[in-house]
Amino acid sequence: MARFNLDEYELVETRITRFHEMYPDGRLITEVVKAGEDGKWLFKAYAYLTAGDQAAGLPKATGYASETEGGPQSEWKAELGETSALGRCLANMDLAAKKRSSREEVEKVLRAEEVAGILKAERDWVKDAQELKDVDKLRMLYMEAKAAGQPQHILKQIEKLAKAG
Repeated sequence: MARFNLDEYELVETRITRFHEMYPDGRLITEVVKAGEDGKWLFKAYAYLTAGDQAAGLPKATGYASETEGGPQSEWKAELGETSALGRCLANMDLAAKKRSSREEVEKVLRAEEVAGILKAERDWVKDAQELKDVDKLRMLYMEAKAAGQPQHILKQIEKLAKAG
C-alpha cells in the first residue's frame, strides 16, 4: 500500500501558471538564503501581486525550502530548492488547488526514503508471526506492524497467532 497517491498532488508549475493568470503583473522572486553551509541549502521565495508591491518590498506571501548535500538528486539542489520554495510560497497564498504539499515535495520524500532503504521489499508480516513461538515477540511484531501502518486483516492474523501461542 503506497503512502502517497501522487495524483493527489499538483505540480508547482500548475500553481505558477495559476498565479500568473490571476496576477498578470505579479512577480515570483527566489533567493538562496544559505548556500552549502554544513551541507545545507535554504531557499526563500516571494510572491508579489504587482511590480509596485515588489518595489515597496510588500510580498503577498513567502515560502522556504531546504536541500541537503549528498541527498537524493543533490546535483539539482538549486532547481529543486527553488521549485519547492515557490510551491510553498504559492500554497501560503492559498493557490494550492489540491493538497498543500506539491507533487515535487512528495516525490522528494519518496526519493529520500528510497535512498535511505526505507522502501524495501514488502515484509510478509504473517509469515514472520508464524515463525515466532514467544508471545512477547509476537506482541512486539504486532506493535511494529501497527506502527508500519499495516491493514487490519494483517494485524488480526498476528493477534490470532499471539492468542493461540
